[in-house]
Amino acid sequence: MNTPDSLQNFALGFLEYTALFFTVAIGALSICLLWMYITDIRQKSHAIRRNYPIIGRFRYLFEHLGEFFRQYFFAMDREELPFNRAQRSWVYQAAKHIDTTTAFGSTRPLNQAGDIIFLNSLFPKMENEFESAKPVMFGEGYADAPYAAPSIFNISAMSFGALSSVAVSALSAGAKKAGIWMNTGEGGLSPYHLSGGCDIVFQIGTAKYGVRDSEGQLNDQKLKELTSHAAVKMVELKLAQGAKPGKGGILPAEKVTAEIAAIRGIPAGQASLSPNGHTDIHNLDELLEKIAHIRSVTGKPVGFKTVVGQSQWLAQLCQLIHKKGLEYAPDFITIDSGDGGTGAAPQSLIDFMGLPIKLSLPMVVDTLTEYGLRNRIKVITSGKLINPANVAWALCVGADVVVSARGFMFSLGCIQALQCNKNTCPTGITTHDKDLQNGLDPTNKATRVAHYAKTMLKELDTIAHSCGVSNARELCRSHAHIINDMGLPEAMEINSPSQWSKMSL
Repeated sequence: MNTPDSLQNFALGFLEYTALFFTVAIGALSICLLWMYITDIRQKSHAIRRNYPIIGRFRYLFEHLGEFFRQYFFAMDREELPFNRAQRSWVYQAAKHIDTTTAFGSTRPLNQAGDIIFLNSLFPKMENEFESAKPVMFGEGYADAPYAAPSIFNISAMSFGALSSVAVSALSAGAKKAGIWMNTGEGGLSPYHLSGGCDIVFQIGTAKYGVRDSEGQLNDQKLKELTSHAAVKMVELKLAQGAKPGKGGILPAEKVTAEIAAIRGIPAGQASLSPNGHTDIHNLDELLEKIAHIRSVTGKPVGFKTVVGQSQWLAQLCQLIHKKGLEYAPDFITIDSGDGGTGAAPQSLIDFMGLPIKLSLPMVVDTLTEYGLRNRIKVITSGKLINPANVAWALCVGADVVVSARGFMFSLGCIQALQCNKNTCPTGITTHDKDLQNGLDPTNKATRVAHYAKTMLKELDTIAHSCGVSNARELCRSHAHIINDMGLPEAMEINSPSQWSKMSL
């Protein structure tokens, strides 16, 4: 039984130890602050720290934390870049399969130059008039195994390496549930791409990962074996991507694990840097020859992906196709937007290189139409098209299919922490740190991926029905107007670069 003396002794002892702890802690803190003070006033690299020792260090802390807290406390719904809160919120709601409606009117200005307005019909389509969109046919009459793509909205190129294994697995399973395809990106075909059983578009980058020989050249035998998978439906030859037009892929050394190295056919632990371009393709003739060669080896539809910059090649390509024959034509062209992507890239290229999709997509569609190749060559487009209105705009302009990378990253739980080029992604999507990957449950996220895709397709049809057509594939330029400099709507005209340049997506 505790006596008053024993309780008093315990209390005194506790106070003594507490006082000792605080004395030691204060002493240690004082020594630390003294060391920081001396270090700051003696160093010559940072003027702020030299002039304001210790206190100056908070600048770097706040600068770092501001990157993460800006979206929660300071940014308005429609002002943040690269994606604002309104854009991200719709994706999160769609992925969670919760109500995506809003109330009390739009927060989007409706009279700014470049804004898109869809034109509703006086007699919208009723439910008994809805029709399912026909599949998009790729390579019909030219590939041994043409592909009937069931969906007009699919997963864009993201490599295993840039993405974690759990993220790729979740995307694959989600794509299967939604009935959409998944592009492998240039990092090769991994078991995680195949794990969900979805349709696959295999991308061949400039380093030809997964289908390369010891010299980095295309190996026909490896290509044939890889594309013999029933899941692989098409092959995409990547010439350029939106994040870094004119520069090859960049995978930092810390992300090149033994598994990734084996899939790509490169040394582990070394940065994976793709060449700026294909060493065996130097002109349009060689491009068409390579496309025809890959099609003959694989039997699958083949196209290429690029970012439009200098545009004279578009007409030259069409002229050369007519000269060589339609069998040399690509089965599709994927147009990426020159405004950045998911991976590591020089800021000068992300910010300033390549035309945005609002300019390049109509240019490509109009050129193919002018040369009578619109039916032969399908057009796929990507570039910040993560919400229904943006995707519907692309369909109105003439895209056959829209693909998205960052939209599906948001569906996985991406919070736009801007850590994609490091190995520190807090949501486990773009990191190979096993502890961080534990936060991403592939089963749960696969469901969210499927919900996002299905909700997107549903709302695309909602826009189409309001415009008076049976499904989203029937949308065309007559169904949308652009707000001009006077704040008035005007029709989207063909071959009007000045008009496209003002467009706001």
